[in-house]
Amino acid sequence: MDVYADTVRQYLEFAEHADDSPCFAEWTTRVAGDAEVLAWLAELPVPKRQPNLVLAAARWHGVAAPGPYDAFRAALLGDDGTIRSTILERATQTNEVGRLATLVPAFAALAGERPVALLEVGASAGLCLYPDRYSYRWSTGDGVRTAGAGPGLACDVRGPAPLPSAPPEVAWRGGIDLHPLDVADEDQMGWLSTLVWPEHDDRRARLLRAIDVARRDPPYLLQGDLVEQLPALVDEAGRHGPVVVFHSAVIAYLPEQRRARFHDLMTELVAGGRCHWVSNESPRVLPAVTATGPDATDHRGFVLGIDGRAVGWTHGHGRWLRWL
Repeated sequence: MDVYADTVRQYLEFAEHADDSPCFAEWTTRVAGDAEVLAWLAELPVPKRQPNLVLAAARWHGVAAPGPYDAFRAALLGDDGTIRSTILERATQTNEVGRLATLVPAFAALAGERPVALLEVGASAGLCLYPDRYSYRWSTGDGVRTAGAGPGLACDVRGPAPLPSAPPEVAWRGGIDLHPLDVADEDQMGWLSTLVWPEHDDRRARLLRAIDVARRDPPYLLQGDLVEQLPALVDEAGRHGPVVVFHSAVIAYLPEQRRARFHDLMTELVAGGRCHWVSNESPRVLPAVTATGPDATDHRGFVLGIDGRAVGWTHGHGRWLRWL
């Protein structure tokens, strides 16, 4: 989803992709046709109108979900500034560790037998920096493949994905974010929990396990601009091993011109041998990567890329992987 797109389009697209959250699918569909709520949203800065942020802010202030749309609508239209303030102060920083089940095959393909320096762009609380601390269960057409030890992550896989027998070893892990979250901060972790869709109790439980994993060995997170400060951080990571830069559902939050600059920067870094690059974004976010794969029309997943080339499709929460 493009957070800079027309508001009605954003909410309709969100509804289409939220079919496993009946509550959010209904709420966002109705927002798209509600002139008063759209007028309320129009008072917000464009990137702050995004559905997941608005939905989470309303829930943060007591709107029950699952619940009736009318209660959500009344909360927005009757807001005394409290919900608006949360929307302006917070960000959508969903830290979905379930995506690791779709990312680990790409990491492993790049790592080979070498421990890697793992660098996440838009790291949030850094929960996805621990692929070596989880166990994986990949269901394929030929049976079940497993790897690793720790909390379990499951994924349905189709296609010739390079599923490893063990997760990659991580020699160094770090990330960069405009507003990195602290895994020891209960308020910030509570916000991450609120960002999980209301019916997704399994994801909420997984988030709590991921927070526990990260708290045992807190990640190195740098506050900064991902375009301006990334090259120096790549060089810092490179002192510890081959660098794999990755991101998932992050670049959509950049304006289009900055997305193009980020793509060019990553292309330069990869071409210069300074790192590898694993991207996992909606099809329209990095069009040059999407264009290297088959037609993306009507596809309802993320494009998984390695070094700027599409290698698969993934579910936004890591439920499935389709390797090209």
